Order: sequence, then C-alpha cells, then structure tokens
Amino acid sequence: MPGRNLQALVIFVFLSITPMQDPNEYYTRRLTELKAEKKKLSGQLFRYSLLRLLVFLSVLFALYFFYGEVQLLIGLGLLALVVFVFLVMRFNHLQFQKQKCDALIQLNETELAALKGDYLQLAEGAEYEDGEHHFSRDIDLFGVGSFFQYINRTALTEGKNILAKWLMSNHNEQLVLKQEAIKELRDAPEWRQEYTAIAAMVSTEETPSQLSKWFREYQPILNGRFKIIPLAFGLISLALIAAYLINALSGWSLFFWFLAGLGISGFYLKRINRLAVLSANALDTFQQFHKLIHLLETTSFNAELLTQKQVIFNNDEEAVSRSVRKFADILHAFDQRNNMLIGILGNGFLLLDLYQTYRIEHWIEKHGEEVNSWFEVLGYFDACNSLGNFAFNHPAYVFPELSADPIVIKAEGAGHPLLDKESRVTNDFLIREHDFHIITGANMAGKSTFLRTVSLLIVMANTGLPVCATSMRYKPIKLVTSMRTADSLTRHESYFFSELKRLKFIVEEMAKDRYFIVLDEILKGTNSTDKAQGSRQFLDRLVASKSTGLIATHDLSLCSAAKAYGQVSNYYFDAEIVKGELHFDYQLKPGICQNMNASFLLKKLKIVE
Repeated sequence: MPGRNLQALVIFVFLSITPMQDPNEYYTRRLTELKAEKKKLSGQLFRYSLLRLLVFLSVLFALYFFYGEVQLLIGLGLLALVVFVFLVMRFNHLQFQKQKCDALIQLNETELAALKGDYLQLAEGAEYEDGEHHFSRDIDLFGVGSFFQYINRTALTEGKNILAKWLMSNHNEQLVLKQEAIKELRDAPEWRQEYTAIAAMVSTEETPSQLSKWFREYQPILNGRFKIIPLAFGLISLALIAAYLINALSGWSLFFWFLAGLGISGFYLKRINRLAVLSANALDTFQQFHKLIHLLETTSFNAELLTQKQVIFNNDEEAVSRSVRKFADILHAFDQRNNMLIGILGNGFLLLDLYQTYRIEHWIEKHGEEVNSWFEVLGYFDACNSLGNFAFNHPAYVFPELSADPIVIKAEGAGHPLLDKESRVTNDFLIREHDFHIITGANMAGKSTFLRTVSLLIVMANTGLPVCATSMRYKPIKLVTSMRTADSLTRHESYFFSELKRLKFIVEEMAKDRYFIVLDEILKGTNSTDKAQGSRQFLDRLVASKSTGLIATHDLSLCSAAKAYGQVSNYYFDAEIVKGELHFDYQLKPGICQNMNASFLLKKLKIVE
C-alpha cells in the first residue's frame, strides 16, 4: 500500500526531527492557527448547508416545471440524489473536522492554563486513593491539587486507569526504555494532540472494558446457515415482487409472503432487541476507535516500548482499523432498524434483522477475542501521551542519569513540581545506599515538603519522567512511606495501632525487596519518652537491615544515632526570627536544628500571652 507507507514515512520524519519548543509559545501559536481553521470550517459548513438546501429546492422546482415528464424527472431525481449524498458525506466530514478542531482548541487552552498553575479543573483521580498503598496518600498522588491531576491528560477511561497504575506501580525496571518512549512522544506534540482530540470525541454509554466483556460472554442467537437464509429469502422476495409487477402473481400471495418474513423475524425479535441495545451503545465507540487505530497503524515509532505495543495492529491479512470500521458500518446498518419503513419492509421481504445479526455475530466470532487487546493498546498510548505532554511542558526538567554505583540519589536544584516555579526553593542532596538521613527543623520550615519532594522524584524517575531538578543521578529503588497514618473508627483502630500496622507493613516489605523508606514523625500516638525509645529502636532495625531513607522528626534525641552509626546523618531546616517576623529559607543544611518556633507562633497569633 504505497499511500499508507508514504504517510507513515512522513509521520516518522515528523516525529524524528521536531525540535524542542517553548511550550507557551507553541500552545499560543497553535491556538491561533486552530481558531483560524475553525472559522474556515464553519464557513465551509455553512456553504454546504446552503448547497443542500439548493438541491432540495431544485427538486421541488423540477417537479413543478417538468410535471408529467416522468423520464426527465427520474433522471433529475437520480442526479439530485447523487449530488445530495455527496454533499451530506462532505458535510459530515467537515463537521468531524470542526469537532476535532474544537477539541484541539480546548486541549491548547487547557495547557496554557496549566502552565500558569491553573489545572484544578482536570480529573483529580480521587477514585484511586488508597490509604494502604505504599506511598500514594502520603505524597498527594491523587486528589485535588495532586500530581495525578497535574499530569493527567488522558481522554479514555482505559488510559486514565493505566496512568494511575503506572504512578502507583513501584515498577523500577526498563527505565531507559521508558525514557526513550517519553522523549519520542515529547517531540511529537501535534501527533499527541491529534490522538487525544480524537479520543476525547468518543462518547458512549458502554466503556471499552464493558464491550470487551460483552464480546467474551456473548452467546450467539443464530448459526452459520443464516448467512444463506436471508440472502435466499431476499432473492425470492425480489422475484415475487417482479412477478407481481407483471401481473403473474396476486397481491394476496405477495402479502402472505411478506407476513411470513415478519413471522420469521418476529420469532427472534426479543433476543435481537437485546442485541440492538448493546450494538447501539457500541456504535459510537467503534466509529471513533477505528480512527485512533488508523493513526497508530500509519505512524512509525523508534522507541522500543512503543513499537512493541504498536505491533498488534500490524496485520498482513487486513488492517485492524479497516476491520473496526467494517464493524462500525455493520452496527450503523443494524441501527437503521429503528426506521419504521426500513424495519418493516426490510424484515418482511429481506429478513434484514437476521442478516445484520449474522454479520455482527460473525465479526464477534472472528475478532471478539482481540478487541480487549486493541482497547488496551489504545489506552496505553493515551497514558503515554500524558507522560510525553508532561515532558514537553517542562523542557528545563532533566531525565535522571541511571547510576550503578552506591549512590541512590544525587540531585542538584531539586524541587517539588507542584510548587510555583517562580517562588520554588530547590535543594542539593546526596543519599547513598544504606544511608539514613534524620531531618529536624522548626514547624513549617520545609521538612514534610522535602520528604514529599524526594518521594515524588523517585516516583517520577521510576515512571520514566524527567524530574524537577537541574541534574540527578539515580539508582532505581522502590518507595514506601509512613507520613499520614490515620485512625479507623470502622475497624476500631486507634491512631497508634494504625501507625504500628504501617510500620509492620514497612518491615515486611523491606524483607522482600530494596526500598527507599520515608518516615515523618513516627510513633506520634504515644508519650514523648516512649516515643523516643521506640523511634530509636525502629531506627536501629532499619540500620541493621541496611535500608535507605529519610526520617523527619522533632525528637532531637534521635539525632544521637549519627554518633552510633556511620550511615546515619543529621540534616535540618532552619527558621529565624528577623525583626519580629518568622523567616524560612527552606534550605537543607547538615547538622541538628536548634531553633524552634512553636512558642513564638503561639505568642504571635495571641493564643498565649
């Protein structure tokens, strides 16, 4: 197929040579172009609407001026029908282009707003929140203002689920391949937007997962012989109609044959009606998904992970997009049964319901097992586009350089990506294998933000994303945290017991794999003396297991562990009172914090005197 190969080559070249661009400039320029394109399409749609009206009026005038000239009217009618059908097809094509243009405009407006920090209108992913997950609740991975809300640009439910799964997975393998895939999609913004815009136009009551389940569990209504029966019945009907027209058959005979057709169709009516409901819900999905599949079929990728997924659409027998388009056409034809004239005459003379049911069941038998895989790949690229979009929006972020030496994280200029870049304070830090850093500091000095920054750096790096830093070396490791333990009234668990369960969970996970452990003020649910003793014992356990991580605490007695263990170090965030005001620099420093601010704040806010 030379045309298809040429298109693939053009897209391949586009993906390969697109330079890095300033995202704000790109979205602004793209928005201007799209609005001009929309105006052009609106004008074309208006003109085609007028042309359709003119064709209709021309038919009326022809009927008036040439009344009685049957042959001329038939010829003009056929010509008008051909022109009208062409105009309708052209109008529908332009309408699709305009709808896609609207979707693209919305995408670029969303990106411009997100670059300014306005992203709270996007899906927050609250349904993925899990208090027992390794880290998701502690680092605000989901919910309002979350990292998921910030990064998510998926248009398909499957893509959204896959993106959430990737962020939660703790999968720290194939990082080079992940980075390659994200870089390739980063450099193809127009392709990404084309894919997302088409995906966003899919509107159906049935999700792809529900449709896949329908295909797997579907029980056929008919069997193979119904391929012949409707065809034979239709041919006999045409012969009987011809016989009636030449007066070789009575009208009653033709009418009884018609009733026989309705009777045969009526025998299956209840089951076919159930199929019709499912088919109607599937129609919109398949009409749009074939466009997404065609886009993937005609694009050449370099990244190994992308080509591995794309190969499912490399079918030498028949293009998958063509098979899906055929099924959409079958579903559309079946949907015409709701037209009373087509439904009654079609079933009475052609057994049309049975014929279309056979076509649907034949397609399901041939392709039903493959549909779920197709949908999964479409969701995969939908999720990948969100990662590529994030990388495009942050050209200053860096892809971590993978480390094979004892260094777990060596970062320079590291900050939290959700903080405003104009006011964000960054830090340099180094954490080697088996190291534990104890971090002290005054309230609001930045301890918890730093813990979440490091945790999110690990999650981003494991996903293959560029990180918010000027440089970063990274030895892949999994993450587990204990920062926001909550009690549970429904399970009759106190806060302290819930925290103990969390620490037990961490110990059990440590025995299975390498983990980077992040703890924020452990054993808060007991008295200070018990807390100090228990915290030190737990730290001893962590050091003995050669674990790596961070502990933030207000308990300065825990800092003495640095004298006992060479792999334990003390760092702190400071606070100063300058001219009667509390000042934070949010800079990580070696040592133990000596300045606390609780008493000052109590007096400042006039809570105490």
